[in-house]
Amino acid sequence: MDIIFWLIIGLMFVIAFAGLVYPVIPSVLFLLGGFLLYGAFFSFEPFSWLFWSIQLLFVILLFGADYIANMVGIKKFGGSKAGVWGSTIGLIAGPFIIPVLGILIGPFLGAIIAELVVHRRKVKEAIRIGFGSVIGFITSAFTKGIVQVLMIVYFFMVI
Repeated sequence: MDIIFWLIIGLMFVIAFAGLVYPVIPSVLFLLGGFLLYGAFFSFEPFSWLFWSIQLLFVILLFGADYIANMVGIKKFGGSKAGVWGSTIGLIAGPFIIPVLGILIGPFLGAIIAELVVHRRKVKEAIRIGFGSVIGFITSAFTKGIVQVLMIVYFFMVI
């Protein structure tokens, strides 16, 4: 039975990493779900207040990394809040409209469309901002991946 329990916990962690490229998957919930399943299947004893405090800090870092990387990527390339919102909407809608490539095309087009419509930017300038949104997304996914690995490593260190 222990093997089945560990497979379920491992599956939760794998799904959390899938959330790096499919933002509709709530990565944090799957990570925390894996920790809680460990407690339910085995024991909550290893999880002190320190463990949960550190994991909470990691969760805050995950949310912050997501927003900040996207914002910095767009702002660095001359974009506005409209570009950030357009990129975010494109990031969510993209994978549904264009499976696989939509994760990159969605934020790119979302930022471009938002900048063209809201601020009436030139096409060349809007495209540059769109590239900034993609760079922000890639940076965010990489950073969040590192934080998720740290969360899981800390989990294994505690148990």
